[in-house]
Amino acid sequence: MVTRVGAHAVKHGSTRGPEGAGRERAEPAPERPNVPETTVTADTPGLPGTGVARWQDGGMNLHQNLLNEPPETRLADDPEAREALAHSDDPTPVAGRFPSYSAAWARLAELALANGQPVTAYAYARTGYHRGLDQLRRSGWKGHGPVPWEHEPNQGFLRALHALSQASAQIGDTEEAERCATFLRESSAEADQVLNG
Repeated sequence: MVTRVGAHAVKHGSTRGPEGAGRERAEPAPERPNVPETTVTADTPGLPGTGVARWQDGGMNLHQNLLNEPPETRLADDPEAREALAHSDDPTPVAGRFPSYSAAWARLAELALANGQPVTAYAYARTGYHRGLDQLRRSGWKGHGPVPWEHEPNQGFLRALHALSQASAQIGDTEEAERCATFLRESSAEADQVLNG
């Protein structure tokens, strides 16, 4: 006979012997496998806290920081585009030849700002900004994290972001100007200091 208790079934059988005749005895349930116990706390991933989960295995506690800061994103260099821009007084043909090169668009935006053309600068800066975002994502960037200024290939994106903030402010788009300024500071404090003097 099988008696079900909770989620476990207990199998019964007849006890042999003169004193146990007619009685039933319960057979022990199989032993629970020795599985490491997981302690869920407020620090467990998915819950508010520091993101440190704890595992107990035979009395040994293992601690792991599950909220590591994202790594720096360093864009690949484009030597041909870089050299073309360095040896050209007009970045327009460089942007046309290397449309994914953010530094050329950033330079066009900076020249337009210097010439009092914020709408033109806005268009150039936004192009360089979005081309830079595409490259960041392809490099493993997840939407946040450091983009160091000291890595030269990152500077085109960061300059385009700064120019977009400046142009947005000049055409009255305050919300976009503030968003871009915050994005720049969070991506690279050094870029923010260098570009804003």
